[in-house]
Amino acid sequence: MDINDLRGLSTLFMMIAFIGVVSWAWSKKRKKTFDEAANLPFADEEPTQRTKEEEGRND
Repeated sequence: MDINDLRGLSTLFMMIAFIGVVSWAWSKKRKKTFDEAANLPFADEEPTQRTKEEEGRND
């Protein structure tokens, strides 16, 4: 086994990994999760409670 065999095996492994990631990303089971994540920037933010320091009160 020489360096070219190792290069060929690493290329094969990377191609299999790439196909695995693509099939995971386009899986129908993941669609709902990805749709929710895609809409996160448009979600309304919940109002945060301001602390006394932010309101300028000093007790």
